[in-house]
Amino acid sequence: MSMKLYCFGESGNAYKAALTMDLAGLDWEPIFVDFFKGEARDEAFRKINPMGEVPVLCDGNMTLTQSGAIQQYIVDKTGRLGGRPGDKYEVLRWILWDNHKMSSQAGVIRFLVNFLPEEKRPVEAIEFLKGRLMAALRVLDTALEGREWLVGDGITIADIACCGYLFYEEPFGFDRKDHPNIDAWLTRISNQPGWKHPYDLMQQAFPG
Repeated sequence: MSMKLYCFGESGNAYKAALTMDLAGLDWEPIFVDFFKGEARDEAFRKINPMGEVPVLCDGNMTLTQSGAIQQYIVDKTGRLGGRPGDKYEVLRWILWDNHKMSSQAGVIRFLVNFLPEEKRPVEAIEFLKGRLMAALRVLDTALEGREWLVGDGITIADIACCGYLFYEEPFGFDRKDHPNIDAWLTRISNQPGWKHPYDLMQQAFPG
């Protein structure tokens, strides 16, 4: 029985889980959740995840939410993408940093400027969040100076977590050419066997 991931293509957090499963070589099935029509908040979905959000991983009788937890579950299940045994807490450090400092800014900005009507966009909040995102991107770009990967000598779930929003083309304040170390790192990630763009892994709510 294949694993099931409740997700939608526009979700960078769902992409972290989906890409981890793909790069780990797992058999899994995407289950589309129409977030923008409120499906994640309806009663049926809240029986799956009371938090009302994606991603949600179902593997047999086990249901797991939160992208970082799902990523670690995949590492534990497959023995892949976790780095060396001594790297565990450094990998975790980057996942927690991303969740708090980068994805939390990038995801909100991207939603506000691409999926809300222009008249409802809070301009001052967007500019504030862009400032925080730029600070996070500088940290990431500096960390990648002279390095191929964030931790150790191969790709780990730390890299997959931190790239979660950076392959999307919708504007949210990130331009690869402004961050040369990140740009080269994203190319290395996309060159990994099994890599796919988020819209090739998961169904979009707004195709095209």
